[in-house]
Amino acid sequence: MSEPYADDSDAAAKQRQRIEKVPGRRRARLTPAPGTDPSPEVAPKTDEPARPAGRGPNDEQLLRDIPPHY
Repeated sequence: MSEPYADDSDAAAKQRQRIEKVPGRRRARLTPAPGTDPSPEVAPKTDEPARPAGRGPNDEQLLRDIPPHY
């Protein structure tokens, strides 16, 4: 006798993430989830370091100071 929901479970199994063992590594890897983009978003590169928009009265002094452990 066949299972009444065999087609549903096969379809659900194809849509789920799978665990893949990676040789030479401790941790396994998950396959990408259905309907997602596996490539990471990359922020545009700038030459300037990120700085907060608001400047305080002693920001320039703090940026010039070298900590004593250097």
